[in-house]
Amino acid sequence: MLNKKLIPLLISCWIMIPSFSQKQVFDLAAYTAPKGWSKKATAQTVQFTKENTTTGAFCLITLYKAIDATSTPKENFDAAWSTLVKEVVSVTSEPEMQPAVTENGWEAQSGYAPFESDGSKGIALLVSSSGYSKLVNILIMTNTDAYETEMTKFLESVDLKKPVTTKTPVIKKTEEPVKSQPVTTGQFAFNTTNFDDGWTAVEKPDWVEVTKGNLKVLLHYPKEGTIFPADPEPLTNAAWNILVAPRYSSLRNYKTAYINTYNRPYLGMGYLTENSSGKEVFVLLFRQGETGWIEFIAPDKNSFIQQFKTDPEAVRWDTDSDLMNPLSFMKTYNKFAVAASDFKGKWTSDFTGIQQMYHVYTGNYAGMNVHQSNIIFDFKGGNSYYWKFIAVNGMVGNMKFDQVESTGTFSVPNNWQLQCSKIEKKPKLYHAFWSCIKGARILNLLDAEYPGSGIYTQYGLAK
Repeated sequence: MLNKKLIPLLISCWIMIPSFSQKQVFDLAAYTAPKGWSKKATAQTVQFTKENTTTGAFCLITLYKAIDATSTPKENFDAAWSTLVKEVVSVTSEPEMQPAVTENGWEAQSGYAPFESDGSKGIALLVSSSGYSKLVNILIMTNTDAYETEMTKFLESVDLKKPVTTKTPVIKKTEEPVKSQPVTTGQFAFNTTNFDDGWTAVEKPDWVEVTKGNLKVLLHYPKEGTIFPADPEPLTNAAWNILVAPRYSSLRNYKTAYINTYNRPYLGMGYLTENSSGKEVFVLLFRQGETGWIEFIAPDKNSFIQQFKTDPEAVRWDTDSDLMNPLSFMKTYNKFAVAASDFKGKWTSDFTGIQQMYHVYTGNYAGMNVHQSNIIFDFKGGNSYYWKFIAVNGMVGNMKFDQVESTGTFSVPNNWQLQCSKIEKKPKLYHAFWSCIKGARILNLLDAEYPGSGIYTQYGLAK
């Protein structure tokens, strides 16, 4: 069991002791990852776990993405404790609070309490830091003091930065139009796709450009400063200033809008003069859920409405989000054919999933189920390949390891499929295509025999 005398020491480490190790960054936090711990990252959290399968000892550290702070630091802590701790495990007492720590504009409120879950006992430690109208939480749950050193070093390493502030878009007229850069296709055979519905996609240095008639859609690659925790208007303004403004002048009637649904469509729009052509255009910048920013360029708003069947200037917080489906669908045009000459080097895909288990009748915590997998395709000369699948899964404390590997030759029966001579002892045909990010490609594969939900597995080129 964790020694309670250690808790105040752990808490006092955070944001008080500088660390000079190599830092990783998640949202507003920079930290040093504990060595040898399992890591899982999602859009909302970074989580580290370590366990001793023999003794059952475990420690779980979760760093949460910043959210909007709604009240005083203590009230923010209380709200976080109710949501992150009390709704997950059964705590046996109110949290024992520690003195607040203030540094660099952040005030950390910290507390801990014993918890019990299905007969297992431990300590839940929450550090909630409020500053600049934001709240950052770190939650540690453990049943041992065996990982005291790692916990301490992690908390020592955490530094919080001031959130980026944004301004309303300002368009400055430039002396010279922004010039297009030549496309570098590298090892890939295709950088243009002509779709059956009349749209044409072309790979560009900073986006995929999709055109049809007098309409143009830019599927922007991820870019620093365009995604961060913020309300819809400041986030959209920041993305507009970075992605849109440099290529236009004379912004008129600019406005932002959003729809208050789970996938949060964000929109920014206005009438501008295109620097490269001098033409007057209507521009809409759009993002929904995890979709990247998409820029729509039309000669006027009516042309946009005719194609996409919605008036973006009429969008309100309670608009039916299904009206945004034609806009979101444009992301599917980031799709390029494959050729045998494309397949070189090692391509990998990683997946991690964690399930928190609870008893149906009692609601008590019943443990954590973890699934981690890694797939490797190593394409070599003579159209040969090496394939390996590694999986670790099971309940924490009783996880199992499996590994399968194959070698063979591949072919490309057409520009949208990849045929492998042997995967798990038999031939396998994949549906295949490339998607683009800045300076690189993503390989998308789907088992042609068992397509399931139709979701492709994505592979990145290993360094």
